[in-house]
Amino acid sequence: MSKKSTIDALRAMYVDNLAEVLAAAGEDVLRVASNEIAIPCIDGEGEDQYIVFTVKVPVGSRDGDAYDAYERAQEYEMKCRDKEEKAKKAAEEKARKIARDQKMREQRRAAAEAHTK
Repeated sequence: MSKKSTIDALRAMYVDNLAEVLAAAGEDVLRVASNEIAIPCIDGEGEDQYIVFTVKVPVGSRDGDAYDAYERAQEYEMKCRDKEEKAKKAAEEKARKIARDQKMREQRRAAAEAHTK
């Protein structure tokens, strides 16, 4: 069996397994491509939407590096942590700016009141 046909069979098996699990959960499963299934749903505003599940078997890069999901998971975790830290710093900076601006407004208001007396 060729590598492509082995990968195709593996992907098809997991697409079928996922479809079975979703159907057993009461979902209306639609096969939309050889590696995709979709389930219709309704969003919070009552509009029709679809959730699409794509199953792929990555083979790695063209230069021979094998796909490593553990490495990718670690990279994603670090990326999320960095994003969270940046958001936290931005929120702290915004809070400092708001406090600084509030203090400046109070000083201006006090100076204006002193000037009008």
